[in-house]
Amino acid sequence: MATEGPRSDRPRRRSFPAAEKLRLLAEYEQAVADGDGNGYLRRNGLYSSLMSEWRRARDAGLLQGKKPGQSVGHPSGEQAEIARLRRQLELANRKIARTEAALDIMGKVLRCPVGGPVPG
Repeated sequence: MATEGPRSDRPRRRSFPAAEKLRLLAEYEQAVADGDGNGYLRRNGLYSSLMSEWRRARDAGLLQGKKPGQSVGHPSGEQAEIARLRRQLELANRKIARTEAALDIMGKVLRCPVGGPVPG
C-alpha cells in the first residue's frame, strides 16, 4: 500500500537518527577546520542550514542518548538559552586565553634588552 498511489514515484525525504546526525556534524566540523566544509556538504547532499539546526540541537543536549527512531524535537526556550550561554562562555574563554598569550608576549618584549636575546 505504501508504494502505490499518485505520488509513489516521488523521492522520499531523508531522515537521520540522532547518532547519524552527531556523526555527520562531527565530520562536517572537521571538514570546515580543514577548509572543505562546502565540499563535504555537496558530497553528502546536505545543507548548511541543516548543520546549523543540528548544531543547535546538539548544543542544547537534544541529540545525546537518543535511540534510533526516537524523535529529537526542538529545544525548549530554557534549553536554547543554556546552549546560547555555553557558546558565549566558550567564546569568552577563548578570548581570555588569547589575551593572556598576548600579555605574556608583551611582557617578554618589555623585559628584552635592546639588541639582546629574548628571555625564555
